[in-house]
Amino acid sequence: MKANINKLFLSAVVEACCFVLAGCTNLDETLYDTISTEKHEFSKTELEHTIAPVYSSLRTVYWGWFGLSDIMDMSSDVWGVPSRIGIGWGDLYVSMHKHEFNSEMGFFQVNWDNNYAGVNACNKILANEAVASSEEIVAQVRAYRALYYYNLFNLYRNIPLDTTYVHEKGWLPEQADPQLVFSWIERELKAVADFCPSKVEMGKINTYAAHMVLAKLYLNHNAWFKDDSDKSWYSKCIDELDKVMAGPFVLASSYNDNFMEDISTSKEIIFGIPLENKYAGGNYMANLWIHNAGRSRWNFSGWATGGGIVFPQFLDIYEEGDTRFENTWTGGQQYAQDGSPITVDGEPLIYTRELHSIDNPGCYPFESYRLIKYEIKSGDFGTSYDDVPYFRLADAYMMKAECLLRLGQNEQLAAELVTQVRARNFKANPEKATITAAQLKDGSKYNYGHRENQGKLGEEDKWIIREERGSDIELGGLLDELAKEFVCEAHRRDDIIRFTIKGTNQNVYNGKSWFCKDAVADKNDRHMDIFPIPKSALDGNPKLKQNPGYDGN
Repeated sequence: MKANINKLFLSAVVEACCFVLAGCTNLDETLYDTISTEKHEFSKTELEHTIAPVYSSLRTVYWGWFGLSDIMDMSSDVWGVPSRIGIGWGDLYVSMHKHEFNSEMGFFQVNWDNNYAGVNACNKILANEAVASSEEIVAQVRAYRALYYYNLFNLYRNIPLDTTYVHEKGWLPEQADPQLVFSWIERELKAVADFCPSKVEMGKINTYAAHMVLAKLYLNHNAWFKDDSDKSWYSKCIDELDKVMAGPFVLASSYNDNFMEDISTSKEIIFGIPLENKYAGGNYMANLWIHNAGRSRWNFSGWATGGGIVFPQFLDIYEEGDTRFENTWTGGQQYAQDGSPITVDGEPLIYTRELHSIDNPGCYPFESYRLIKYEIKSGDFGTSYDDVPYFRLADAYMMKAECLLRLGQNEQLAAELVTQVRARNFKANPEKATITAAQLKDGSKYNYGHRENQGKLGEEDKWIIREERGSDIELGGLLDELAKEFVCEAHRRDDIIRFTIKGTNQNVYNGKSWFCKDAVADKNDRHMDIFPIPKSALDGNPKLKQNPGYDGN
C-alpha cells in the first residue's frame, strides 16, 4: 500500500511541477518525464515544489467566485450585491445581504469544498515519507492545513477533523466537537510556527504568518464560544502579535502600497498570495464593481458588471480629510483616460451615493460609489491579477489595540497603535490622525437601521427608515477604524460578530439593521454566527448533522 501511495504522490508532484508552478513566483521549475524508482530522493528544491499546490489553492479559497472574500463581506454592513435593474444578478446575493441563509446557497458549498480540498492536499503531502525528511516543509504544510481548518471552523464550527490521507473503503468523516477542533488548530500552530521559514516570500507561509493565524484564533475565541468571562485569550493573542511585530515589517508609507498589482515590495505584508495574468488570476473586484462604460477611465478590457454597492451608511463614518476614502471609492461624474466625460446613451455616467433597495425595486445602474482600492492599470483586465494582502502589519497593530482595550490594560498604547495606522491617511492634517482611547471606546458613528427607498426612479419616493444608530456598540470607535482600514479584505463579518451591543450578549452581526437587512428579533438568537453545512455535504455523508437553527434547510 505504501509503495502505491508513493507512486500516486510522485505522479501528483510531476503534474504540479509541470503546470501548477508556472503561476508561482520565486520557484525554479523542474520537469520530469520519468520516475526511476518508487522511493525518489527529493532535493530541497523538489521538496519545495511539492507544496506548491497547497499554497496555490489559497488563491481559489480567497478570490474564487463565492469564495472567502465574498462570504465575509456580502453578509456584512459594508457592501453587497443587489438586484441591479437592467443588469441582472440573482436572489443569491440578496439572500446573503438579508441573512436569509440556507444550505443550498453556492457560497456555503464553495467555501466548504475549497477549504477541504486544501486540507486534503496537505494530508496527501504529509503522507509521503520523502516529505517527512524536511522539518521546514512539514512545518509549512501543517501550518497551511491549520489555516484551512481555521477557515472551516470560523465559517461552520461543527466540522469533520481529518488528518489522514488514506482511509478504509466506505469511510465517512464525523463532525468533531468544536472545542476539540479549536484545541487541535492551536496545538498544530504552536508546534510548527517556529519551524516555518523566517524569510518572507509571497505565497509561502512563514513563521510570522503562522503566529498571525494563532493570534486570530485567540482573538476570536470568546466570540466563537459566546463567553467573554475569560479574558486571558486576549493576553495570549498579544503574545503572538508581539512575535509578529518583532519581524521585518513596517507600515507602508502609503495605504495604496498594500493594494498594488504587485505587493511583493511592500514591507507591511506579512503574508501575501501572488496572482498574475496568465496562470493565476482571481481578484475580480474592479470587474464586480465598475459599470461597463466606466472601464474607459482606465482603458481596461476585462468584463465589468457594475454589480457591487457600498452602503451609504458606511460611507458616512469616514472623517473629512481621511484619504482612505478617495483611495478606496469613486463617485460622481466619471471621466475617460483622455479626460472626456463618460456617457451612457447620451447621459453622463454619474455614480450616486444614495441607493434605492437591495431588491424592491433594486438598485439602478448608476447607483452607488464604486470600489477602486485594488490597483487598476491602464490597458489591463481590471484587478484580476492583483496580489492578495492576506495578513499585513496594520492588522497586527489593530488586533493588539483591541486586545489591550478589552483587557483594560495600557489603553494609551492601544490608542497610539491605531494612531500609527491612521497617520498615513491624514498627511495633510497630521493632527487629525491622533485618536484617543476614549474615542475608541465610544460608540460607532455608523447610523445603523433599515434604510431603503421602494419607490421607482422618476416616481414618488417611498422611504423606509428606522434608525438604530451605533452609540450602543462596545468599542464602537475601534470598530469604525477596522471598517475603514480593512474594507474589502475579508475582515468585516468576523469583526461585527466579535463586537457586541452594550448591556447584551447580542453582537452587531445579528443585533443591528443596515440598508435592507433587519436585526434578528430574538435577542438570544445567534445561530447565524455560523453558516449552514452545505446540502451537498449533508447529502453525501449521512453522518453529518445540520448546524442548529438551520433544520429543514
